[in-house]
Amino acid sequence: MKIAMVGAGYVGLVSGACLADFGHEVVCIDKDPARISRLQNGIMPIYEPGLAELVSGNMRAGRLAFSTDLAESIKGAQAIFIAVGTPSRRGDGHADLSFVYAVAKEIGANLRDPAVIVTKSTVPVGTGDEVERILRDSGTKAQFAVVSNPEFLREGAAIGDFKRPDRIVIGAEDEFGRQIMKEVYRPLFLNKAPILFTSRRSAELIKYAANAFLATKITFINEMADLCEKVGGNVQDVARGIGLDNRIGPKFLHAGPGYGGSCFPKDTLALLKTAEDYDSPVRIVEAVVKVNDSRKRAMGRKVIEALGGPDATRGKRVALLGLTFKPNTDDMRDAPSLVIAQALIDAGVEVMAYDPEGMELAQPLMPGVTMCASPYAAADGADAIALVTEWDAFRALDLERIKAVVKAPVMVDLRNVYDPAEMRAAGFAYMSIGRA
Repeated sequence: MKIAMVGAGYVGLVSGACLADFGHEVVCIDKDPARISRLQNGIMPIYEPGLAELVSGNMRAGRLAFSTDLAESIKGAQAIFIAVGTPSRRGDGHADLSFVYAVAKEIGANLRDPAVIVTKSTVPVGTGDEVERILRDSGTKAQFAVVSNPEFLREGAAIGDFKRPDRIVIGAEDEFGRQIMKEVYRPLFLNKAPILFTSRRSAELIKYAANAFLATKITFINEMADLCEKVGGNVQDVARGIGLDNRIGPKFLHAGPGYGGSCFPKDTLALLKTAEDYDSPVRIVEAVVKVNDSRKRAMGRKVIEALGGPDATRGKRVALLGLTFKPNTDDMRDAPSLVIAQALIDAGVEVMAYDPEGMELAQPLMPGVTMCASPYAAADGADAIALVTEWDAFRALDLERIKAVVKAPVMVDLRNVYDPAEMRAAGFAYMSIGRA
C-alpha cells in the first residue's frame, strides 16, 4: 500500500518509518526543506532510540522517502495521514488547528485518487468533521473518507509502542474508511494487537481522556508523596501497595517533580477547553493542571531549602542533573527543569547543568544556565546537586568522585533514584520525594 505521511516531526517520522518497516511504501512530507534535506541525508531532527537506524534501513530498501511536494506525493496514496503539530494556542489553551486545516485544504486541492484522510495529530472532538467539510468544499471529485487514528507513542519507547501497541483506535464513519485502515494495520494482526473501531468523535476523545487519566495518576502520587513526608511514610511503598491492585496498576505511580513533555500539558488544557465549550466541566482535570503547575515551583523551593533556605542562597551553586522532561528523549517542552532552574536563578543561585541529550535544545530556553560536559563537571564546586531526570547515566554515579569535587555533599533526588541509607553512608546530606 502507498501511504503519505504529512508532517515529518515526532509522530509523523516515527509512524512513517514503522509503516515502511511493515512493508508499505511511505513518503513523509514536510514544508521545511531543511528538515527534508537532513532526513534524506540520514540526519534525525529528534532523538529517539533506534529511529536513525530504522529510517536509514527503510530508505535503503526503497520503502521510505521524504519530500516537500504534497501534490506529487499523495498521487496514488490510499491513506494520507495528517501528523502536524497542534500546540496550545497562545492566550487561551485551545489546540491550534491551523496546521491541520491548512493541510486538509491542500490535500483537497490535489486529491485525484480514492483515499482515506487520517488525522494522526491529537485534535479536539469535532476536528474530523471540519476536515471533512474542508475536503468537500475543495471541490475534489475523488472518493474519500476522514478517519481519526490517535497515536499513543511514548517518547523514548515510540518504535516499540508503534510495533507492539496496547491498542489501535480507529474512528471511522463508513466501510471504506474501515477497510483501508484494516489494510494499513494488517501487519499487526499477527501480534493480535486489539483494534477498536469507534465513531470519529469517540476516537478523538479517547486520546485526550487517556492522557488526562495518566496525568491524574502522576499528580495523585505526587500529592501522596507530600503527605508521606508529613506523616513519615514512604511513597514508594504506598505506590507499590496500591499498584499491586489490578484495578489501579503500577504504571505512572512514580513520584517526581511533575509531568511535562509534548502531550500531557497541552492535551489536559485542550480537554479543559473542550469541556468548557460544551458546558461539561471536568473538575478533576482542572485540579490536575493546577496542582502540576504548582508542583514544579515547589521542587524549586525544595532545592532552595537544601541550600539553607531563601536567605542563604545568594552566591550558591547548584548542579542540575537531567533537563529533559523524561529520559531517552531530547524534548524540553514543559520540562520541570525549566521552572526549577528559573526559581534557583531568581534566588541568586548559579546553575550548572548536564543532560545526555537535551542540552542543545535546553540552552536557548535556559539562558542563565551553564551547560557542562559531564555530571562531574556540573557538580564541580556545587553547594548542592539536584537530580531532575532519571537518565540511566545517573543511576550509578561515582559518589566518591562527586564528593571530591563538590563544595558541599548535598543531593536533592527528585526522582528517588538512590537509597537514602546508602547516600548517608556515602557521606551525603540526602533529600528525596515522599521518603523520610
